[in-house]
Amino acid sequence: MGNTSKKLAARCTLLTKEEQKYVAATFRAASKNSERIREDDLIKFWGPQIDPRLAQYLTNFLFGFGQQKVLSVDFNRFAELYVYNVRGTVDERMVVTYNCLGMNYNEEVELPYQLLKEYCESIASTYMKIVKSSSAKKVRTWIEKGFRVSASHVQALGEAVAATVGGDLESPQHHCTAAQLSKWLQSNTLLRQLAELVYVNLYGINKKGGDESPTPLPPVAPALLPIPDGLDVMPDYPAFIDLSHIVWINSHLPQKYQHKWRFLFSSHIHGESFSTMAGRIIDQGPSILIIEDTHGYIFGGFAAVAWSMGPNFTGTDESFLFAAAPKMRMYPATNYNDHYQYINHHTKTLPNGLLMGGQFHFGGIWVNADPFGEGSSAESCSTYRGYRRLSKEPTFRIRSLEVWGVGDKPLTEKEKEDREVSVLDTNTEAKAILELAGRTRHSEGIREPPPL
Repeated sequence: MGNTSKKLAARCTLLTKEEQKYVAATFRAASKNSERIREDDLIKFWGPQIDPRLAQYLTNFLFGFGQQKVLSVDFNRFAELYVYNVRGTVDERMVVTYNCLGMNYNEEVELPYQLLKEYCESIASTYMKIVKSSSAKKVRTWIEKGFRVSASHVQALGEAVAATVGGDLESPQHHCTAAQLSKWLQSNTLLRQLAELVYVNLYGINKKGGDESPTPLPPVAPALLPIPDGLDVMPDYPAFIDLSHIVWINSHLPQKYQHKWRFLFSSHIHGESFSTMAGRIIDQGPSILIIEDTHGYIFGGFAAVAWSMGPNFTGTDESFLFAAAPKMRMYPATNYNDHYQYINHHTKTLPNGLLMGGQFHFGGIWVNADPFGEGSSAESCSTYRGYRRLSKEPTFRIRSLEVWGVGDKPLTEKEKEDREVSVLDTNTEAKAILELAGRTRHSEGIREPPPL
């Protein structure tokens, strides 16, 4: 790195030592080795990897707006935008949001909701541009298997992020107060994750050591997308959901399941058979059910425990239902009842099918066992908070249905036993402690004798 970058880096104490190298290199490249950076040069440098609307919002913060506008800014100001967005306090992020939207921060000033929505859409759009240009294997697998990134769904993702700022999700108010904005910035995890990934890429934090290229490199693997497990063996996968839907659904899963989605069932690949579906999803751990009806509505639910045939409801309050199209919404558990998941087949006294939430015949999601391909979504469902009917009509025909296991595949009882045995075999200290205590392993003496 040249002397110019070292001098620049030394001026900003907000950055970590590692960040100083990368941000200074990015500043130097964008400013053409100058001490200050001009608006046109910065927009040109970020170029196709940033939504034009976000480029305008960020230049509002950096260069000012109206009569306060300046022609160029120094390294410190450039670095502030990164730091405030990636790990800033709520107050710092409040200032950034107001300034980006062309307003000075004032607790008495309300933000127009439409402006905030477009701001969120521009962040979601930039994130998806980063996704599409990523060379990460998991991203390429999703895209090569036909999972698209369409403008309407990216817009819906941004709208869903903004809609949680306060009031009714279905009819947001025309303005939001500073207090609402502050609470929203603190609680909206997805917004924080999207923004962090966007700024890490725009500021070149992902560059490899020693790289002095004048333009941003291919971005880091987007952490919001899970690894797709099981798609490799599918030569012609009939994808019907968007990568925006995957990001939306995955962001609401418990963190321990967000790293991987395991393909279990598709009505297009495995056929329209309830028995086949049940056989492929039973005992597979937590999972996501995704349905598209014949009107193009996409919705589903997260089953927090493994599906198991039986007359009783199972599951935990980690379960939720969601809408993915035409709007993205998430409905968490109310704890009013525990009717989270039910699946049954070939019984005479109980309904045969799959249910998530609500009551028999009035479920949040009901998938009929026979004939398979029909379902219903009730007008109300006490199991999930804020619930609205998920399908276009109360009863629906299934165009597509798929189920994904989430997180690592659960171990079978035999695998658990084998793992316990192998761990103690390799850990002589643990074995010795057990023997000193006069205890033996449960598996001791159970193993088959070695072959003669």
